[in-house]
Amino acid sequence: MVYQADPQRYQTMDYRRCGDSGIKLPAISLGLWHNFGDETLVETSRQLLHRAFDLGITHFDLANNYGPPPGSAERNFGRILQEDFLPWRDELIISTKAGYTMWDGPYGDWGSRKYLISSLDQSLKRMGLDYVDIFYHHRPDPETPLKETMRALDHVVRQGKALYVGLSNYPADLARQAIEILEDLGTPCLIHQPKYSMFERWVEADLLDLLQEKGVGSIAFSPLAGGMLTDRYLDGIPADSRAASGSRFLNADQLTESKLSRVRQLNDIALSRGQKLSQMALAWVLRDNKVTSVLIGASKTSQIEDAVGMLMNSQFTTQECEAIEAILQQGE
Repeated sequence: MVYQADPQRYQTMDYRRCGDSGIKLPAISLGLWHNFGDETLVETSRQLLHRAFDLGITHFDLANNYGPPPGSAERNFGRILQEDFLPWRDELIISTKAGYTMWDGPYGDWGSRKYLISSLDQSLKRMGLDYVDIFYHHRPDPETPLKETMRALDHVVRQGKALYVGLSNYPADLARQAIEILEDLGTPCLIHQPKYSMFERWVEADLLDLLQEKGVGSIAFSPLAGGMLTDRYLDGIPADSRAASGSRFLNADQLTESKLSRVRQLNDIALSRGQKLSQMALAWVLRDNKVTSVLIGASKTSQIEDAVGMLMNSQFTTQECEAIEAILQQGE
């Protein structure tokens, strides 16, 4: 059956301006880090993308190494894009990244001009695209001159292979330097993608203020702390959970009794707000408009529906903010 997008899709979502740019992003964006590689049925990935777009999620976020195996998320997304989404390509923001290990040898990692331009060419072929909307440098390179990396980002925009560029995982001091180099080159930095959640708040020290000062948007990844900020672990660690599987992204050692106690207390506040903990955690990251969008992952369409449902109750009272802060300040 041929996919037909829901005609009401733009009634559901809140769209927020990305820094000083002309682009607006959905408050909820879909990350294709997991559940879109070759280990997932393509039909499952297709259902997730359909449901996301039907709910007004217009931004799909990839990277060269997403899978597993690396490259397979882009390839599978490209297949679904060609088969189902081509009529709506111009309604989508598609992003990809390069910066982590992608192929063998000295040119398949980090931030050289050679790696970034080659990687984007490969990504475009895998997805069957002429250009991506956003191309990110995925992480800082301690050895390659920052100017070389930023000139490569400027170059792909001038080539027409990317409309905008962004940074990911850059600390504030390096982000400032990179943003200013891009300004001088004439290709402004659109967006920064940091890890940010109730349990990982390093961006609050100076990065978010820097981005506001510079007119750069932000999109938070891992806003649910790898699943900790959901109702999954309220009663301990289920045998079929990510934490029990030996995942390097969330393991049982991270789920200390102190952490679980805070999760349960936060859940009580969420219930008093009439929402799930995951919904409150997403709303909290978006709470003061310093963050443009949150990136969610999903293995079920219900998770996407829950995330978008957060928009029905995304505001906090002063008392709620103070209660949440008191819980987050409790020591390990």
